Amino acid sequence: MDLSTWALFVPACFALNLAPGPNNLLSVHNATHYGFSRACWAGVGRLVAFAGMIGLASVGLAAVIQASATLFMLVKMVGAAYLLYLAWQMWNSGAGIETGGAAVNTPTAWRLARQEFLVAAGNPKAILIFTAFLPQFVSAGQPFAAQFVQLGAAFLLLEWVAIALYACAGVHLRQLLKRPSAQAMFSRCCASLLALAGAALLLGRKAPA
Repeated sequence: MDLSTWALFVPACFALNLAPGPNNLLSVHNATHYGFSRACWAGVGRLVAFAGMIGLASVGLAAVIQASATLFMLVKMVGAAYLLYLAWQMWNSGAGIETGGAAVNTPTAWRLARQEFLVAAGNPKAILIFTAFLPQFVSAGQPFAAQFVQLGAAFLLLEWVAIALYACAGVHLRQLLKRPSAQAMFSRCCASLLALAGAALLLGRKAPA
């Protein structure tokens, strides 16, 4: 791949990485409640899900899911249901920001990573990104697999940077959320946004193949 292709791909890709969405909202919430490092480690779950989708797209299986109305709707329903469940959990979690010691019922890094994984895996829009966006930067005269691996690796690296940036934003919000009432309000705002994302995912029309 030449430099001109990378010059087009990197800013366009990073714009997608930084776009507000359920996973980035989750990074802010996790950083606000559990700290920067835990939010970044939780983001590994998202990267694993995206890496799997990139692998599926490279062999054409994701395109099959995109073309099948039944499979696409199934992915949407499962993803929407999980977002609504996660929103319900956040709404009822109340205050719990770590301020120096451990917070009560602090989830493990594994549990947070699993949440990130499930949110990412249940979003069919991610499949569309890897089947419609990445191939736009593949040159027909060069080996397809090698180019797709390079583009996929770059996407994951930029996604990791986006995770860190959103986690950093969450850490700065901690200073504004010292009161338990403010913590509870923030959790419920995050829950409401996740619920809206779940509803939009469930009601959204199938993208054309």
